Amino acid sequence: MISMIMVLNQKGEIMISRQYRDDVSRVAADSFRIQVIAAKEASSQPPIKRIENCSFLYTRHLNMYFVALTKSNVNPALVFEYLFQKIRVLKAYLGEEFDENSMRNNMTLIYELMDETMDFGYPQNCAVDVLRLYINLGNIKPQDEPEPEQLTKQITGAIDWRREGIRYKKNEVYIDVLESVNLLISSSGSILRSEVTGRVQMNTKLTGMPECKFGLNDKLVIEKESTAGRKKSGVEIDDCTFHRCVRLGKFDADRTITFIPPDGEFELMRYRVNDNVNLPFRLIPAVQEEGQTKASINLKVIANFSEKLFATHVVIKVPVPKNTSKSKIKNSFGRAKYEPEQNAIVWRIKRFPGKAECMLSVDLELVRTVRPKAWVRPPINVEFQVPMFTASGVHVRFLRVYDKSGYQTNRWVRYITKAGGYQVRI
Repeated sequence: MISMIMVLNQKGEIMISRQYRDDVSRVAADSFRIQVIAAKEASSQPPIKRIENCSFLYTRHLNMYFVALTKSNVNPALVFEYLFQKIRVLKAYLGEEFDENSMRNNMTLIYELMDETMDFGYPQNCAVDVLRLYINLGNIKPQDEPEPEQLTKQITGAIDWRREGIRYKKNEVYIDVLESVNLLISSSGSILRSEVTGRVQMNTKLTGMPECKFGLNDKLVIEKESTAGRKKSGVEIDDCTFHRCVRLGKFDADRTITFIPPDGEFELMRYRVNDNVNLPFRLIPAVQEEGQTKASINLKVIANFSEKLFATHVVIKVPVPKNTSKSKIKNSFGRAKYEPEQNAIVWRIKRFPGKAECMLSVDLELVRTVRPKAWVRPPINVEFQVPMFTASGVHVRFLRVYDKSGYQTNRWVRYITKAGGYQVRI
């Protein structure tokens, strides 16, 4: 695993180093300074460098380099995650913009954190909430001395993302289902690519150590629960990734999402849906070029979502030739104008009602060029945000909160769908 962690300044001088194994030495820092920092490769090359049978994995914070050294075949993702978590811990103790001076003024604290977050080259506990229970230096406010049994349980990683003794007057859970639609349609109207990437963001304000059970309209779960006479439709969810509080064993067994939530905001899961995507907008473009001096573009936009909903911050960028000199624009609503720096007609609509249709008509005058060159037509790009709508069809079926005291929990669910790469070729 990791043999040494070093923190170097922009001159390549070692500010702090901690050796976990004896197969590398501080001399290796000279090689890193010469071949990476002095050669100015950090911004142009991959953050992994192999020098003299030693691998250097590094990342930057301001003008400092956080470097991990190893001679073994480690998982790079694991090493980088540790480095990122290390920086996050230091931000909690030293402030968001900690610099070289604050590092030098807190050597004792940093060495203590290095010993607690890694043992013999293996990453250990990097949770700030747990570290501050027994390391109360820096900007971290000291807390009441925890019971030894509680401290041991959290240090060993049983439930290190939530501390005991949390109390709220009102027990509330806020759930945000945030989706991004990626679409590419050919000039003939056929769909070349369509997918939805989503994430479930939660903000929990719950007393004690509750266990939560979360349910989506997952196709596998719906088919299992429905009887022979009553068939319910579900969404086929692909590529789920979860927060580490979720019990993966139960999910693998029966697709139930069970967890003890962290306190406050966290991302519960991410998912992807490829089939049966509900496209929020349908675009029908028509482009006609009249010789070398004129062209016309007509675009019809149809909102496919319910008339009870509306889209906000709609921006449609319709590309035009680079030699465009004048444009005459007609649109049914919103504001549209020619923006030469983008080589596009930018159509902005603050509020787009559901099931509505709108038209854009553009007549272009082009400057005749000495060497005529065919216009390579870039795709139309669309940006939007539709509240209370999911392109994948995913929705929250239930959230059950179980606690010893049996308190009542208020739940709020919000859905937001945004455009990812939403493009239509013309």
